[in-house]
Amino acid sequence: MSVIALLVLDGVPAHQLTTPGLVLEALAHGAPGGDAYELRICAVPRTVTTAEPAALTVTADQGLEGLDGADTVAVAGHDGFRGEPPVGVAGALRDAAARGCRIAAVGTGAFTLAAAGLLDGRRATTGWSEVPALAQRYPAVDVDPAGTLVVDGPFCTSAGLFGGLDLWLRLVAEDHGPAVAADVARRLVLPVREEADAARDELARAVAGTAGLEPTVRWLEASLHRPLTPADIAAHARLSVRTLNRRFRAHTGFSPLQYLLRARLDLARRLLEQEDEATVEDIAARAGFTSSASFRRHFRTATGSTPRAYRATAR
Repeated sequence: MSVIALLVLDGVPAHQLTTPGLVLEALAHGAPGGDAYELRICAVPRTVTTAEPAALTVTADQGLEGLDGADTVAVAGHDGFRGEPPVGVAGALRDAAARGCRIAAVGTGAFTLAAAGLLDGRRATTGWSEVPALAQRYPAVDVDPAGTLVVDGPFCTSAGLFGGLDLWLRLVAEDHGPAVAADVARRLVLPVREEADAARDELARAVAGTAGLEPTVRWLEASLHRPLTPADIAAHARLSVRTLNRRFRAHTGFSPLQYLLRARLDLARRLLEQEDEATVEDIAARAGFTSSASFRRHFRTATGSTPRAYRATAR
């Protein structure tokens, strides 16, 4: 059984603590032999508090001794990453590397690897807002300013998007092959997309069922690139703005502009998934947003992610 030791320090983001379990659970339910992992949660100190907001107190079953015999050691992001690691951490990581262990870091966990001297002369990345700090504090590290996931020999570092999902999928791909990793990604991500698509289809059917609005709904979806106003939509429906809003809200719970925003975001999501060469600015314009800044703001509000991060995960 392959052993993965996840080392967490005080102030670990809660989603970085839970994401590996989600990935390995999806693997266990979808791939023959996918349960051939032991995941050890190792904390220093043994009881840590997760990062704000909604901080939680977590007590791990193991401390640094849990790294002994592990095939993979991963360090999660944490508070205080610009300082020196807790006593014993750097030495334990160096010992793991010396015995040929695969070493990974999620987000600011890369600072801990760098503090142990393990990233000297190697390419690495970290949370994008902390890239300049990593490069300044550890000049011997070749910091990739645009990297989402950087692999250099047995070392793998991640910007930490979605709790390091890309990193854990990469480890699955190394152990079980790209096809299995892609299947795990679909199990984790596609059900959410499919539910969102189904909800939007149901919404469209509900709107189409309102008296006389079907042509306007279809026109809206074909006109996402246009700078539409409530007056424009009402004019197409041959209704007053007040009546149009009342009918939309009565049957969908949304105003016409809210429906339009959701349709634009859905189009943008599909473009991010399907068109690698299109820039974020191009996609924003094609989906009808007035600026790329407006698109990014609405996309983050709706998905909790940036367009760039969403595209990387979809790939």
